[in-house]
Amino acid sequence: MDQQGHGQAPAVGTVSGAGQVPYGSAYQPNQSFWQNQYQDIEKVTDFKNHSLPLARIKKIMKADEDVRMISAEAPVVFARACEMFILELSLRSWNHTEENKRRTLQKNDIAAAITRTDIFDFLVDIVPREDLKDDVLATLPRGTGMPVAGPADALPYYYMPPAQNPAQAGPPGVMMGNPNAYAAQSQPYMGQPMWPQQPPQRQQSSSDA
Repeated sequence: MDQQGHGQAPAVGTVSGAGQVPYGSAYQPNQSFWQNQYQDIEKVTDFKNHSLPLARIKKIMKADEDVRMISAEAPVVFARACEMFILELSLRSWNHTEENKRRTLQKNDIAAAITRTDIFDFLVDIVPREDLKDDVLATLPRGTGMPVAGPADALPYYYMPPAQNPAQAGPPGVMMGNPNAYAAQSQPYMGQPMWPQQPPQRQQSSSDA
């Protein structure tokens, strides 16, 4: 209890003694996290040494054709912003790790944190969920890999010789499938119209009406 006699609510993002994560911890970082970040920013005096290389950040910024000049302070701000981004995403991912009673942060934990957070929607396509891929691979027999194309690629391609009667068939080309099936046909296949044609007399009578 505090000095006024009110019970203090458990901090968001902390794990209770029973091993359960309080409600909202997986969706919202601990409030003390942002307070510590704010205090660290105020205490920063060294602007030359950073965890992330400023040259790499500046190169990424110049990837935009509209960016002409970059001041010396801009990469420093981006470096600090990247550190806070990594820390926040790691905290949200670690909450998912504790929910699954694990002690190792995995890639699917990061994917779950991205899925649960609206501001990380732009990372959904960059970090796919590995559990879906594992389920697909588990259904395949051993020794076979993931198919990279549809069943049409399994059919061989061969050269179709020209027909004996050029008036009935088109020019030669490359065909797909079993060549024996085409060789068994004595006459070339002629396509049939989808809708039956009406007799000329019926068309004339309808036009007169």
